[in-house]
Amino acid sequence: MALPPLVLLLVLLLGSQAAWASAVSLHERDAAALRDIRSGLRDLPGSRFFDSWDDSRSPCAYAGVVCTPDEDDPASGALRVSVLTLGTGLADSPGLAGTLPASLASLAALTDFVLYPGRVSGAIPADIGSGLRRLRLFSLSGNQLTGPVPEQLAGLPDLHTLDLGNNRLEGAIPTGLLLPSSPSLKVLILANNGGLSGEIPAQFSSSQLFHVDLSQNAITGTLPPLPPTIRYFSVAVNAMRGSLDGVFGDGSGPADLAFLDLSMNNFSGSIPPEVFALPSASSLLLSRNTFTGPLTVPADTAAPAPWSVVDVSHNGISGEVPEALAAAGSLYVNNNRMSGEVPQAVARSVFAGRMTTFYAQHNFLTGFPAPPLSLPDSAALCLSYNCMELPSASAADGCPTIGGPLEARPADQCRSTEDGSSGGDG
Repeated sequence: MALPPLVLLLVLLLGSQAAWASAVSLHERDAAALRDIRSGLRDLPGSRFFDSWDDSRSPCAYAGVVCTPDEDDPASGALRVSVLTLGTGLADSPGLAGTLPASLASLAALTDFVLYPGRVSGAIPADIGSGLRRLRLFSLSGNQLTGPVPEQLAGLPDLHTLDLGNNRLEGAIPTGLLLPSSPSLKVLILANNGGLSGEIPAQFSSSQLFHVDLSQNAITGTLPPLPPTIRYFSVAVNAMRGSLDGVFGDGSGPADLAFLDLSMNNFSGSIPPEVFALPSASSLLLSRNTFTGPLTVPADTAAPAPWSVVDVSHNGISGEVPEALAAAGSLYVNNNRMSGEVPQAVARSVFAGRMTTFYAQHNFLTGFPAPPLSLPDSAALCLSYNCMELPSASAADGCPTIGGPLEARPADQCRSTEDGSSGGDG
């Protein structure tokens, strides 16, 4: 009796797969590396990632393993590991623990390596860069890795994304990662390691990077001009210093820069007007530095959309609140030395619900022209500790619970507030 066509097709497919599996095998060096990985890592309680990694299966059938024919020796018929993903990345999975073996660097055909967040500790194998020359994606974020960033990761010909954030790495950042000598590298994330140090080299300006996050480390020095390709840049919570003159070019600056975070450093001088003229800027975060002088915001700035957030709080900025900042969705100018009356455009934006947060407390402001409207429930407004009577109770209702006194600034501090330079702590 003849088999139905669909059943026959399934039999043929299964037979061909069995024949293919018996005809090819994983390169012994890669098989040994997978054994070392299995020996060095383990599932944390609640994770079952390694359930499929047993001797009854081909290593190429393990969870997270993708194999392809050996390009260097196609006649051998051997397979090489080209993609390796360790862990599931699911929100309810605790991830893996253990250490990465040195033999990881022998997976010569590997293009993509992802270790999902968990508790993997120890050092990143030093020979990763020299052994994995085809890497395009290398991500180990959210673990407990220690030691340095391997120098040989810099200059890899195809590396596009390097994410080593949220670990415990230390030592100098390999400068090659920030130089034009790594032309394929577009995404560099080393954030929240705490111990990474060094300075950003001047040649960074000529790199091709478009996403750089070096926040929460120990980086020092001044900030060179940003590359024209940059879209996301953060060096928040470091020890950088100096002025921002020339960092954003002489005109529109990096045309695609949408996110800028320089907060919690020691940058000084005035904030260049070019910052507010960035054509694609959505978030400008410059709080907790030592900026001084007035804010100069070009009135004819041609940003395609209003800023999502502008935060220049906790500096020494003087002068008036620029009217052009009424375009911000959230505006933080608190804890400065600003004076004069808040522009009507800013007040109208708050009461119309376009600006959801306006923090201007701890300045020397002399007035707030509140429109004859009720403050929207979604708005947070704080004007406390200025040189004016609060226009209404709502002007203090939105103040942070920990933010200093809520009353008006003492009169003796407000006798000369033209430039906010009178006595008292701003």
